Amino acid sequence: MPSQLQSRLAPHPHEAVLDPPAIVLEGVTRAYRERGGGAVRALQEVSLHAANGELLAVVGPSGCGKTTLLELICGLQAPDSGTLSSAAAVLMPQRDLLLPWLSAVENAALAPRISGLTRGQARRHAEGLFAELGLHGFEDSRPGELSGGMRQRVAFLRTLLSGKPVLCLDEPFGALDAITRAEMQAWLAQALAREPRTVVLVTHDVEEAVLLADRLVVLSARPGRVVGELDVRLPRPRVRTDAGVVGLRERALALLHDGARGAGTGVGAGAGE
Repeated sequence: MPSQLQSRLAPHPHEAVLDPPAIVLEGVTRAYRERGGGAVRALQEVSLHAANGELLAVVGPSGCGKTTLLELICGLQAPDSGTLSSAAAVLMPQRDLLLPWLSAVENAALAPRISGLTRGQARRHAEGLFAELGLHGFEDSRPGELSGGMRQRVAFLRTLLSGKPVLCLDEPFGALDAITRAEMQAWLAQALAREPRTVVLVTHDVEEAVLLADRLVVLSARPGRVVGELDVRLPRPRVRTDAGVVGLRERALALLHDGARGAGTGVGAGAGE
C-alpha cells in the first residue's frame, strides 16, 4: 500500500536537470544598524545556490549570519546588495514554538488551517501523517507531554504541511541530547527520502552536515562569507564512523578553521567520486 508521504526518490541533485535552481544568491550582503548609528555586517557578498531536491547544509561559527541567511531565503528580510531568488520557502526556527494549549495534531495542522482548510479538514490532513512520522497515539497529547524529539517531529510536520517547496531548517536538533539527536538525524534523512524537498539546513555540527547533506557550504566568522564548498557524494544511509564521512568532516573543520582566521575563499572537491 503506497505511503501517504509520496514514496518517491528525488533525482540526485548533481545529475543533469533542466529545471532552474530552487535558490540562487549572488553577492548578497546584509548589515544591521546599531543604536549608535554604526552597522554590523552579518553577511558579505555571499553567493550560493541549491538545486531542486538538494539538501544544502550551511555551517559556520556562531554569529556568522546563518540565521540571517535563512530569513533572507524565506523573504523575512531583504538583502542590502546583491540578488536573491528562491522558490517559496518556509522557516523552521531553532525552537519548536509549539503552542502549549493545542494538541500535537492541532499544532501540526496550523499550516493547512492558515492556507484555508477548515479545522476538521486540517486535522484529518495532519492525522494521516502521524503514524509515518512515528507519532501515532500522540495526536491529542499536549506539547508538554512529548519528548524533545517528538516535539521536533511535530514542528517538522507543521513545516512540511505548509506545502512550500523549500524548507529552511535552523539548528533543528541543537537542543536535543546526543542520543536523541542521532535518532532525529536518521529520521530526517528517511523523511526527506519519502517526501523530497529542497532543504537548507543550518547547523553548528559539522558531522551532522556531512551525514545529511548533498552539499556543504562553509561560512567564515562574521561577516559571513563563503570560504568553501564540499560536494558530499557518499551513499546513504551514512554512518559517522565511515572513512568518507570522517574525511569530509575533517576537511570541513579545516575550512572552518581557515575561515575563522580570515583565509581566502576556496572550493573543495567532491567526495566519493
